[in-house]
Amino acid sequence: MHNQRFLIVNADDFGQSPGVNRGIAAAHERGILTSASMMVRWPHAAEAARYALDHPALSVGLHLDFGEWTFRDGEWSCLYSVVDEHDSSAVEREIASQLAAFRNLMGRSPTHIDSHQHAHRKEPARSIVCAIASGLAILIRDLDPRVRYCGNFYGQEGDGTPWPEGITVAALAGILRGLEPGFTELGCHPADEADLDTMYRTERLQELATLCDPLARATLEELGVELCSFYRVVSGS
Repeated sequence: MHNQRFLIVNADDFGQSPGVNRGIAAAHERGILTSASMMVRWPHAAEAARYALDHPALSVGLHLDFGEWTFRDGEWSCLYSVVDEHDSSAVEREIASQLAAFRNLMGRSPTHIDSHQHAHRKEPARSIVCAIASGLAILIRDLDPRVRYCGNFYGQEGDGTPWPEGITVAALAGILRGLEPGFTELGCHPADEADLDTMYRTERLQELATLCDPLARATLEELGVELCSFYRVVSGS
């Protein structure tokens, strides 16, 4: 068992738009998606929660949202901001607010915590999130040794240049073949409609097609990789 490979396929941005919600549902029901991270501040979070409560096999975590940066006209600019990410007290209040909103929607704590554009990796959010996760005995993306994070399934380069080759079935198969023993979280962003004002839009449709391609599941079976959700890690069974 010590060489067994387990894969959590986790979609970010659950609740951000109808297209994202439908894409996550389709990837869960027809593809290899096993988990999602919810953005509780967005209008479609309640719809996402209703779906999750009707599909309990889908583990759902909290996707903290402090704002978003986008690369346009040759430079990075702030698309929107929720909180001053350098203000420790403000960040702590915002995290507490979003965690409370998650519990209100789902009736429980999240199975894991991550964040939009990986904002939780930087201080002061990092220490605050680590303390919360420790108290709740839940996982934090990239900060918990039990689960390795893989963000290679992505359709853009660092500056936002499209890179559709990164989200093909062949690219996904290559990632799967390189998985190490233990638990890996594969990040993804499926949607069935490009209905977001963001730099990552049409790529979401291609991600959905890849995640639902029969070859994706066939590759997992060929490699003996077991799909699971964060429930498997949290329960320890």
